[in-house]
Order: sequence, then C-alpha cells, then structure tokens
Amino acid sequence: MSTAVAGLTLENILYEKGESIAHITVNRPKVLNALNHRTWEDLRTAFIEARDDAAVRGVILTGAGDKAFIAGADISELAHVSAVEAEESSSFGQEVLNLVENLGKPVIAAINGFALGGGCETAMACTIRIASENSRFGQPEVKLGLLPGGGGTQRLPRLIGKGRALQLILSGEMIGAQEAYRMGLVNEVVPAGEVISRAEAILKQILANAPISVKYSLQAVNKGLETSQSEGQALEASFFGLCAATEDKKEGTSAFLTKRAPQFQGR
Repeated sequence: MSTAVAGLTLENILYEKGESIAHITVNRPKVLNALNHRTWEDLRTAFIEARDDAAVRGVILTGAGDKAFIAGADISELAHVSAVEAEESSSFGQEVLNLVENLGKPVIAAINGFALGGGCETAMACTIRIASENSRFGQPEVKLGLLPGGGGTQRLPRLIGKGRALQLILSGEMIGAQEAYRMGLVNEVVPAGEVISRAEAILKQILANAPISVKYSLQAVNKGLETSQSEGQALEASFFGLCAATEDKKEGTSAFLTKRAPQFQGR
C-alpha cells in the first residue's frame, strides 16, 4: 500500500493528517517495519511535508501492526553493502533523524512493540516517547559486527547517561518497556492499544500553547544541549526576547490577567 504526499508516492509510509496532527506510520508489518533505504527516503519525504505544512503543528510517529514500532535495519539489505555504502547509509539515516529532532514541531513516538537498532534510534530522535507495555528496546548492532549508525552512540548517552548507554550498546541487550522507563529512555508506559490515544492527548496539550513558544522551546533545548550551559542560557535569553515581541505573548498575558482562555494565532 502506498500513499501520496505532495505529488510523491510513499511506498513504505502512511501519511494522514487531521486536527493539526500528522500521523506518520512505517508500513512494512511483514518485516516488523524494518528500515531499508526506500523507507528512510519515504520518512524524509513525509517529515519534510509535515515541517513545511503550516496546518500541521505536531506529528505522531508509529509502526503498522501490533508487533513492532521499527524492528531495526533491513538485514537482507545491510548484508550486502560495502564500507563506502555503509557510511553513506549511516550519514543518510542520521540526516533523516536530525530532521525529525529539529522539525520545529513536537514529534511523539508511539512505540507499539519492538524498537531495536534503527528503530530505537528513530524513537530517540523524537521529542517524546510513549511506549506500550509490550515494547522492547535495544541497540543490538554489535551482534552483527556493527555499531549503531543512526545517531545511537550520541543520543542514547545524552538521554540515559554514559554508563547505562554503553552497557546497552556493548552488550546488545534487549530491555522491556518498564526498564526503558526506569532508565529515562521513554517518558511513559501505557497499556497496549492505548499508545496512540495517549500520544494524541499529550500532543493536544502541547498544541493548546503558543506555537512560537513551543518552537523556540524545542530549539533552545536541542541547541543548548550542544553547547555549554552559559551559551545555552544566552540562547534562551535570545528566544525569550523573540517570544516577548509576538502577538501571542500579548494575547497570553492579557488572557491570564483577564482570567480567560487564550486564543493563540502563531504570530
């Protein structure tokens, strides 16, 4: 099954839009939504569409079926790549996940099963991760003679700390949803079947706030983590000033003082 976005056909991704939310679904359930090159390309196209569509204010990313979010790379494709092709593949995957992380709009991973290798890396690039009770996580690349190539060696220690990240990466161990929650890898664990509805509820809570404030908050955190604390605070002050000049700031403060609900316009 394919879906058309902006005149392009997505072979392995479903893209649906409604109520300011884009739903992006990796649609290869027969191979547990494994990531081959075409799927990475389709993900990139879908997220560019979501980024550039002003009507879309947030994204929910999930996998088709009830067994996997994304079970990892397509091993049948990976088995035959050369060193040069592997490096190019790693760089392309990193580019796609950098796009997800820096979309300027919140992206919630609705993790409904296996999130291994590139699937775990994809989840980590999202703003927030909601996992079903039956979800499983891991970076098993060392078992294949490889290492994480989609940003896993960088995002995982930033999320859960160096020691725990190295244990997962070097052992290739697979962990359950509750352990992932304990480590800080996921934000919440919910019953199977409720992961999408919970993701929608969180996203609607975020989208009730000023769009520019949400965008700059995302940028301040993401860019600030790449700098020193003092540089990050300077960035924060700059974004604070930019927000103070918006119509939404006038509306938000006025609504608070007059005890009414704000009507933000994203200006």
